[in-house]
Amino acid sequence: MSTAADLLRTAGLPLLEARILLMHVLGWRRTELITRDRESLDPDAVARFEALAKRRLNGEPIAQLTGRREFFGLEFDVTPDVLIPRPETELLVELALESIADVANPRVLDLGTGTGAIAISIAHARPDARVWAVDRSTAALDVARGNAHALLDATRTGGPVAFVESDWAANIDPSLLFETIVSNPPYIASDDPHLAQGDLRFEPRGALTDDADGLSAIRTIIGTAPFLLTTNGALWLEHGYDQAESVRELLKARGFTNVRSMRDLAGIERCSGGLFTA
Repeated sequence: MSTAADLLRTAGLPLLEARILLMHVLGWRRTELITRDRESLDPDAVARFEALAKRRLNGEPIAQLTGRREFFGLEFDVTPDVLIPRPETELLVELALESIADVANPRVLDLGTGTGAIAISIAHARPDARVWAVDRSTAALDVARGNAHALLDATRTGGPVAFVESDWAANIDPSLLFETIVSNPPYIASDDPHLAQGDLRFEPRGALTDDADGLSAIRTIIGTAPFLLTTNGALWLEHGYDQAESVRELLKARGFTNVRSMRDLAGIERCSGGLFTA
């Protein structure tokens, strides 16, 4: 009979990844991997772990294998229909929360919501915020709705997150005005070799690349955002490691002020934004 120690030793994976998969299969906490590591395991559990380990060795992302990913202190369901939330995107949430810090009952729009991680994290941190989350993918919106149901208090004062199927802001009620708009759009250029490497191979292509120069979605969002922002409303965008200067120029050309880029924990200019005052 195999034990947890046996499986961790023979999985052929980095130890952290093997632990995550084994905890997922067994329903154990990390401490139990230490205190119960010599227990004989059920053969079905061993088979399930070995199947997941094989899939991971073939490159499938951990988050898709477990169906879960932590983001901004919350656990989100993840499927192959959505982009896996990443730690660097937490900066976008922080910037959005900073931009509405002094606003009562703020209205926030998240364009390209995917799992709903950004919109739901904002709604969770600000129970009074009224949040709209947009995606053109019906499957992604199904995932996001499920996450909102699981993670948000049904009695929050801002009400439930409004999910809208739309190509960017096309289907947003034009009478709505938002204090803050945020987006983590597809910004990888179509010829970027990273699209054929690592986890990206298993994520929805449309959430990663615009199949152009990596800036077309950003241009669309910057072009339409002023029609949806309140006076001095903020727009914040996540972008690629080498796109900050280009995004700042696009924002300035559209009339945004106080344009700046913010660095993530790796020191990369990861998000750019500004205020629209016209």
